[in-house]
Amino acid sequence: MKPAATPTELAIIALGSNQGDSPALFRSALDRMQQLAAGPLRFSGFWATTPVDCPPGSPPFLNAVAVFPPRPETTPASLLRQLQALEREFGRRPKLVLNEPRPLDLDLIVFGDQQSGTPELILPHPRAHERRFVLQPLAELLPDLRLPGQTATVAELLAMLPPDPAMRRREGP
Repeated sequence: MKPAATPTELAIIALGSNQGDSPALFRSALDRMQQLAAGPLRFSGFWATTPVDCPPGSPPFLNAVAVFPPRPETTPASLLRQLQALEREFGRRPKLVLNEPRPLDLDLIVFGDQQSGTPELILPHPRAHERRFVLQPLAELLPDLRLPGQTATVAELLAMLPPDPAMRRREGP
C-alpha cells in the first residue's frame, strides 16, 4: 500500500460560480492562476452542484479545484490577496448577504502543510473536509491526499459524506 500524498508543496484552490457564464469564467481564472504558479497548474473537471448554506432560490453552482506549486516568494496571505483581486476582476462585489450568488469564488483550501487561524485566513480551510463540492473535484486530482489536520484521505472523506443527487460532472476546461 502506497503512503498517502501530502500537500507539502502545493496550493489548493476551490473555484465556485453561480452567476454569469461560469465555464468561461473558470477557464479565464485558471489561465490567470497559472501565472501565480511556480510549475504546472492542474485542475479538475467542472461539477454542477447544489448550493450549500445559500439564500433561498440561489442558482446551482459550478465547482472545480486547481492545484499548483506556489512561487517561492508567495505566502498564504499574499496568495489570498491575489485570489481576492482575481475575484474582483471577474465581477465579485462586496457581500451584502452571506453566500449570495457570485460570478467567481476562489477559496484557498491548502497552502503546503501550513496551518493557521488568523481572522483573515484559516488553513486548511475549516470546512473543506465536509464539502462534497470541494472533495469530489479534488479526488480527481489527489484522492490519496491527507489534508493538514485530517487522518483520512480525500477519497475516504468523500465516501463519508452524504450524496448530492444533483451533483454532476460537467465539461472540463
